Amino acid sequence: MTSNILVIGGTGKTGKRVAQNLTAQGHNVRIGGRNNDPAFDWEDPSTYAQALKDMDRAYIVYYPDLAVPGAKKAIQTLTDAALKSGLEKVVLLSGKGEKEAEACEDIVANSGLNYTVVRASWFNQNFSESFLLDPIQAGHVALPMPEAEVPFVDADDIAEVVTEVLQNDAYNSQIITVTGPRKITFKEIVNEISIGTGREIAFQSISQEEYNAAMKAAGVPDDYIWLFDYLFREVLGNPENQDVSNDIEKVLGRPATDFRAFVKKTAKTGVWNQSVTS
Repeated sequence: MTSNILVIGGTGKTGKRVAQNLTAQGHNVRIGGRNNDPAFDWEDPSTYAQALKDMDRAYIVYYPDLAVPGAKKAIQTLTDAALKSGLEKVVLLSGKGEKEAEACEDIVANSGLNYTVVRASWFNQNFSESFLLDPIQAGHVALPMPEAEVPFVDADDIAEVVTEVLQNDAYNSQIITVTGPRKITFKEIVNEISIGTGREIAFQSISQEEYNAAMKAAGVPDDYIWLFDYLFREVLGNPENQDVSNDIEKVLGRPATDFRAFVKKTAKTGVWNQSVTS
């Protein structure tokens, strides 16, 4: 059956993939974003109702992260508007190991809407589509928390899980935790990418304070510096965030994508061999 589905954050790492999956299945997909028609802007709650109008289901990705101040109020306002609009179900993307994000999960769970929470570990695509791409291209990656072992998860896997649970009501009222199949450190990641690309890429361990100072020197806004500081200290430093889940296999019937497979696939695109200034 064809559904009308709102994808909030539909140009982001998981949102664009979910939108592609749903469109390929024949659903009517509305991308929720400031530059879309109707527009959706997290900072302007007056846009929520129009974006939700005539939609059956919605995938919610809060930008930049559910941990930031203001997220809880926005999620509460959105779920109130969704309930009023007659929306059948929402799927919320949340962060594994983020206590602030869990407060937003509770808001969705108590909203009166049918829901599923997809709680994700850090993305593989942070190294190919996000803030760690430039250092990889430059051949020098300097990061804090070198001892942290993280089960990085592939955005393609997340999108497939979201696509399934959004349509399958057997997953209502559940939290699905999505991770990769193994834990890996930043140094091991850089080594995997170095081998996969045939390039020499150096890894340097630095303190959180040094990393924050480097971001500030690069002109990164203070609220983003706060967010990265939180994510490194509270999330990567949280032992609970290092647990490997098999929920991807439960939902999709196949194992989660290994980081090495992600490297092999991504290396073929050439993205890691481009210069930073290109």
